[in-house]
Amino acid sequence: MITSGQIRAARSLLRITSNELSEVAGVGIATIRRMELGEGVPPGNSRTLDQVRRALEGLGVEFIGSPEAGPG
Repeated sequence: MITSGQIRAARSLLRITSNELSEVAGVGIATIRRMELGEGVPPGNSRTLDQVRRALEGLGVEFIGSPEAGPG
């Protein structure tokens, strides 16, 4: 699992918009924005969160830690 902060940070490091992430991940823009709003693991469908994680990893991001212990 990844956190909202990791999604925001990854998108920022990649210098992509939420629209671009939405297209690459194959999920709606509203879903991306909702995922980025909170703190911790975003609520909702774990399959959708996995799509976003895989899309960011495909663009070169490597997630480390866990939501509970040193996410990075």
